[in-house]
Amino acid sequence: MSLSLTMKMLLAPWLEVELPAANVVVKQLELDSRKVAKGVTFVAVAGHAVDGRQFIESAINKGANAVIAQACQNKPHGLIELQGEINIIYIAGLTELLSELAGRLYGQHNNQLIGVTGTNGKTTITQLIAQWLELVDCRSAVMGTTGNGFLNDLQPAANTTGNAVDVQRTIAELADQGAQYTALEVSSHGLVQGRVKALPFSAGVFTNLSRDHLDYHGTMEAYAEAKLTLFNQHVCQQAIINVDDAVGDRWASKLENAIAVSLHEQSTQKSVWAKHVSYSEQGFDIEFDGMFGAGQLKVSLIGEFNASNVMLALTTLLALGISKQQLIDTAPMLVPVLGRMELFANQGKAKVVVDYAHTPDALEKALQALRVHCQGKLWAIFGCGGDRDKGKRPMMAEIGERLADHVILSDDNPRSEDSTEIVKDMLAGMHIAQSAIVEHDRFKALQYAIQNADSHDIILLAGKGHEDYQVLANETIHYSDRESAQQLLGLVP
Repeated sequence: MSLSLTMKMLLAPWLEVELPAANVVVKQLELDSRKVAKGVTFVAVAGHAVDGRQFIESAINKGANAVIAQACQNKPHGLIELQGEINIIYIAGLTELLSELAGRLYGQHNNQLIGVTGTNGKTTITQLIAQWLELVDCRSAVMGTTGNGFLNDLQPAANTTGNAVDVQRTIAELADQGAQYTALEVSSHGLVQGRVKALPFSAGVFTNLSRDHLDYHGTMEAYAEAKLTLFNQHVCQQAIINVDDAVGDRWASKLENAIAVSLHEQSTQKSVWAKHVSYSEQGFDIEFDGMFGAGQLKVSLIGEFNASNVMLALTTLLALGISKQQLIDTAPMLVPVLGRMELFANQGKAKVVVDYAHTPDALEKALQALRVHCQGKLWAIFGCGGDRDKGKRPMMAEIGERLADHVILSDDNPRSEDSTEIVKDMLAGMHIAQSAIVEHDRFKALQYAIQNADSHDIILLAGKGHEDYQVLANETIHYSDRESAQQLLGLVP
C-alpha cells in the first residue's frame, strides 16, 4: 500500500497550509504515539481516556515527520509551530474529523463496505456474508469482534470497531490484499465516537435491539438512536432492516432506502420474507419470497435467530447484485461461526453448544433455539460480566430458570468485582434460587453438567463464545469454553 499526500492536499478542506509545512509528505497516520516510527505523521487528539497532545514530544523523538494536533484556546486553529524541524499543525474539532482525514489518505480503493449494527448477530452476519461471497468467487474480508481480515487469517482486534484512523487504514490494506468487499461490525460506541463517520457503506444491516451497553448509553432510547445513525447520518446506500424487531419495524417505515426482512410474510413492496422455515437436527430449510423473487435455502445452522441472520445476509447480497441462484446453490456450504451456536458432540455424551450470548435477549433466543433440537433435558451455564450493567443480571437468571431444565451460574469476566456478589445479583432474579447450581470455575461447571447429563441432553455454555480468556481483577488468564468442551467430551487427545 503506497499511498501519500502532501500536507497541503491532506488538510485542504480545513486549512490552507503554508510552506514549508505544505510540502511535508504524509504516508501514514498514527493516533498512538507508541506506534510512531520514522516518517509517520502523528495525530494528537483529546481522546476519551487520554489526551494525545501530551505525547507530541515523544512522537517527535520516535521519528514523526509532522504532527497534526487538536486546537485549543492556547493553540488556535491554523497555528503552525516548529519543534526543531518538525511542524505541529493545529486543527479545530480534530476528533470529529478523524474519519474524513484518514479517508483522504487511505480511502482511494474499490473495496465495497457492508456495515452491520445491532445488539446480537453482528459477528454471525458479517461472517456469513463473507463466507457466501467467497463461495461465489468474490474476495471478502471482515472486521469485528473475532478479528480483522480474511476468514482463514483473522488478525486480533482490540475493539469491535477500531479507531477512525485504524478502520480506514485496515480497509485500504484489505483492498490491497484483494478484498472486493469488507463486512464490518459497527458498534454503538463506534457510531457515537465517529469511528466510521466518513465511510461510504454500500449496504447497512440492522439485526435487532435489546438491553446492552446501558453503562455507556444510559437509556435504551439513547442506545437505539446511536444505532440509527448508521442509516440516517452516514452514507448508506441500502438499508437492510430486520422488521421482526420492534425497533427495526419502526425504522423501516421511516427510512426511504429500507428493505424489510422478516421470517413472516410482508405486504410492503420493498421486502424479503420467509414463507416457511423447517428445522431439523441438521439445520433448517427456508422458502423465501419478496422483491428479488422466490427461492429455497438449505442451511446447516441451528436456531430461529440464525434463520433470521441468514435472511439478512441473503437480502444484503441480493441488494448488492449477487446472483440469487448462486446464493441458493452455495447456501448448504455455509458453516457455523466460531463460538456462535457451535456444536460439540461425541457419541454417548450430552451435546455441548458454545455461544457468545451474554445479553438477556441473546440467552433467551439461544435457549429457545436449542429447545427445538433437544430430545432430553436442556442445561444452561452462564454468568455476567463484572464492572458492567448490573440490571441485566437478574434478567438473565430469570430467563435461564424459565427456559432451561438445569441452571449453573458461573463466572464470565468478573473483572474487579467480587464474583460472589455478581452471582448474588443474578440469583435475585430467580423464583427458586436454590434450584441453581453455583460453580465459579467454568471448566468445573461444564464438567459437572457433562457428568450429570444424559446422552440426549444439550448443554448451552453461554457468554464467552470465541473468547480464549477470563478477565480477573488484576490479570487476564487463558480460558476457552471451546477448549473445555472438546477436552471434556474427549474430542482431543
